[in-house]
Amino acid sequence: MRVLIASTYYWPETGGPGLHVTGPAEYLAARGHEVAVVTGFPHYPRWRPLVPRRARATETHEGVTIRRRWLHIPRSQSAMSRALYEGSLVGGGLTALHDGPRPDVIVGVMPTLSGGVLAAAAARAFNRPYGLLIHDLMGAAADQSGIRGGSRVAATVRRAELSLARRARGLGIIAEGFRGYFEQGGVAADRIKRLRMWTLGTEPTEPVEETRRRLGWAADDFVCLHGGNMGQKQALDNLLEAAARLGGNGVRLVLAGDGNDRPRLESRAREMRLENLSFAPVQPWGQYESMLRAADLLIVNQRASVSDMSLPSKLTSYFVTGRPVVAAVAAESETALEVEAAEAGLVVAPEDPDALAQGILSLRHSEDERRTHGERASAYAERYLRAESALPEYEQFVRGLVQGRRR
Repeated sequence: MRVLIASTYYWPETGGPGLHVTGPAEYLAARGHEVAVVTGFPHYPRWRPLVPRRARATETHEGVTIRRRWLHIPRSQSAMSRALYEGSLVGGGLTALHDGPRPDVIVGVMPTLSGGVLAAAAARAFNRPYGLLIHDLMGAAADQSGIRGGSRVAATVRRAELSLARRARGLGIIAEGFRGYFEQGGVAADRIKRLRMWTLGTEPTEPVEETRRRLGWAADDFVCLHGGNMGQKQALDNLLEAAARLGGNGVRLVLAGDGNDRPRLESRAREMRLENLSFAPVQPWGQYESMLRAADLLIVNQRASVSDMSLPSKLTSYFVTGRPVVAAVAAESETALEVEAAEAGLVVAPEDPDALAQGILSLRHSEDERRTHGERASAYAERYLRAESALPEYEQFVRGLVQGRRR
């Protein structure tokens, strides 16, 4: 097949959104399909250019042709800046659709509306079917993620999202909880397929002791690590407040990664004089897995308003480490449901630093409980989150889009 993928995020970005588009694209190319990706220049999770931006560029990586176009990268998140961001992605992407041969099928990736808009535009231009990979619910994200002005545009975003979904030949959803949203929005149940994210399978490159020494963690620190994006959706002030409550207990909280909220968080941590909280930079693959395994406990933190809009890709990396998880998230959220399904740890009240501190101390004082949760998380990852199981499902999904057209 000739497959055209429209995605905001792609290699060499190290954040989950890019990795979970790059994986299926490279898998399809390795299987003999002709794959092209229309995308912008890499910028996530730092929300700064990772390479010099130009008007356009074309390159090939692992058998995939990548057509890049200039995009506007907002320095802060608001409904207006997000609209400019999405608009630049659509405007640039439209100029890249015709740079190669006519595709047999188009796939739009939607942690952003632009991926769906470009897929629908390409489907009309080439008279070919399109499908959508749903990583986030965009209407819910506008309402729940805390972006300034987001709630005012949430209804408009939701209408656009559901319109794109109804016209698609098929939807691939990363969380089962997304299904009801689309069925209620008019998408036939038989056009919705669960497509799991997967563990990347990268092995740690350092012993635990070496990683802890490199990152400045003392041998007797009980390290509680939050890895990944630092944005408004994560509401990471909760970790700062929990650190203030945990002073003197031998607990070190670590925020590792990057994002548009990191400078503010670092400034506030200095003002609070939190000696038991530190920041770590984005880690290259191998060292990232080493860092997760060197921690004693892993944290997922979200705003209380975040319920059904997303499922953090970091959970796939967390589970495989065999470390217990504390999820400070809404009890009805997809994140809570996944942690509970894996029996990977504790779910505590979101935006409640006392609850987070108590959950951390509960696991710190019970080595047996930590071991049990870690073993169950690792077993869940082995059973459900292996690339060998997940990636063939993506190929079947794309084949189904083409076969549906022929029928």
